[in-house]
Amino acid sequence: MSAGLGRLRLTGPLAGALVLILASPGALGPWLLAAKGAPAVSVSPSGPPAATDLQEGLQRFHPIVSGGGLVAAQDARAAAVGATILRQGGNAVDAAVATCFALAVTLPQAGNLGGGGFLVLWLPHSEAKHPLAPAVPIGRGQAVALNFRETAPLAVRPELFLQADGSVDRAKATRSLLSTGVPGTVAGLTLAQARYGRLPLKDVMAPAIQLAERGFPVGVELAASLTAAAPLLKADPNSRRLFFKSGGLPYRPGEILRQGDLARSLRRIAEQGAPGFYGGPVARALEGLMAKRGGLIRSADLAAYRARWQAPLQGRFRGYQVVTMPPPSGGGITLLQLLNVLEPLKLEATGANSASTIHRLVEAMNLAYRDRNRLLGDPDQVAMPLEQLQSSAYADLQRSRLDLNRHRPAAQLEADPTALGGGSNTTHVSVADRQGGLVAVTTTLNGAYGNGISVPGAGFLLNNELDDFSLKPGSANGYGLVQGAVNAIEPGRRPLSSMTPTLVFRPSGEPLLATGSPGGSRIITTVLQVLLNRLVFGLNLASSVASPRIHSQLWPDQISLEEGISPDSRRLLAAMGHKLVSVPAMGSANSVEVVPRKSSAAGPRAGSATALTGGSLGVADPRRRDAAAVPE
Repeated sequence: MSAGLGRLRLTGPLAGALVLILASPGALGPWLLAAKGAPAVSVSPSGPPAATDLQEGLQRFHPIVSGGGLVAAQDARAAAVGATILRQGGNAVDAAVATCFALAVTLPQAGNLGGGGFLVLWLPHSEAKHPLAPAVPIGRGQAVALNFRETAPLAVRPELFLQADGSVDRAKATRSLLSTGVPGTVAGLTLAQARYGRLPLKDVMAPAIQLAERGFPVGVELAASLTAAAPLLKADPNSRRLFFKSGGLPYRPGEILRQGDLARSLRRIAEQGAPGFYGGPVARALEGLMAKRGGLIRSADLAAYRARWQAPLQGRFRGYQVVTMPPPSGGGITLLQLLNVLEPLKLEATGANSASTIHRLVEAMNLAYRDRNRLLGDPDQVAMPLEQLQSSAYADLQRSRLDLNRHRPAAQLEADPTALGGGSNTTHVSVADRQGGLVAVTTTLNGAYGNGISVPGAGFLLNNELDDFSLKPGSANGYGLVQGAVNAIEPGRRPLSSMTPTLVFRPSGEPLLATGSPGGSRIITTVLQVLLNRLVFGLNLASSVASPRIHSQLWPDQISLEEGISPDSRRLLAAMGHKLVSVPAMGSANSVEVVPRKSSAAGPRAGSATALTGGSLGVADPRRRDAAAVPE
């Protein structure tokens, strides 16, 4: 390839959507210039030229740039589907819904029809033609949240999950049809699209149907995932048939996976909307499976299910407006609590991922998770002190409890009374459109491939979300969270969740970014660290997502650390009394950012894209091999 700009084009479903850009120094011009207003690079006369002379960025990672909209998702084909919908004239909601239905095909371990989730959106007033009561005005548009979390079947009883000695039967809680909540994904996605989308539903769903019908080459990550999940999936005859070749052989990378049953289910939804899932052949197949194999869901559960519009939670952090999901997400309120406690601390002085900063984050996390576990549940059935949890007075109280020099053990914190009365196989999609519209949507089956059981003839896996309830108060769930009676299982109740789809707005009210992540109980801390990296430590969006992560949740009493935290920091943390555990990569914080049309717009610098005016930036979390950010 000659010097200058060259392109390596991809074939298949991504043709025209993804381009790998190879360039010699100087080929990309202003896209890689140092941030406007950044400190000048000082060099000696005999030293190398300044970074701006080489047109190098000041950060090692750079987001994908789009002159229009952009989709970031955990699977490249699904992200390309969303970008195609944007090019066809769809808005951020159309693209997000199309991407989620495509993920049900290409990411069966997390994308789904048989699970649930949360969505937070912001659209300009011109796009939101029919404002809803829960919507809140922000800048030149409005934001609203959609709750399509699964519900407990009407026949559920807590004792169904207990063994003779009173302990929780983990197999029943995670690997049986008893663990399945009434699915909400289809109700939520179709409701959002009908209310706020531009395009017909059949056009939005057409790419997902095509992927299921014609098939797609299995990638390295999916092939490895299916192989790892073989004991779970092969235990169910329907899942064995759907996800393995004849004789139970695994799919190898590059081999075509076709899902005809799923294509037929998707087509019914495209033609009929939610009734194509909650009634008719799909509903009968689901109910028949439940009746035959001891599950709880019946036609009355399916007929009664409704996704709910909610007013999003709002908070302020250093002038930025943070908009996130209310309960039954425990993620949004916990994120806002953490931001309130951390805001006055001079984290930029101690530095990203220093021992001092990590210690402060961990101690704040443990206090916030204690409140999450004790106080939060389904707002339709329990009262929660949300205003007090968000108040500055409570943040001051929590901050006063931080010991900045020594770790407070979990048992000590647990013994303190609360001052108030009262996954990792989820997937996250972030979308920006050319009007600045933003959508953050997180969906889940709970565990990888849910409970591993597929609906005969319908082609989709079922969730094991009932394990997110406190099946026995004081007992840990599958993510190690020890929760209280406020999240106890009850008929019709929605379990508490950690999913945290989040939008951030500039002080002017203009949209800035959308983010979120899978990861079970680690979702909240993943989103927190992305926001701190972007808003406090001055990293661009790509660096904010790629930076090493830590996590703590009170119990177990430890800090989980990804690779990349220095040995010096580890030694200092251990000296403060922390137990340190090295863990695999956490989360997949696929994120997008809206580039202001005027360079004077208030907000953090976009890093490598500050020369652009308008459009969007995106980043797929590098922790997931098949993830991608695809421009319109």
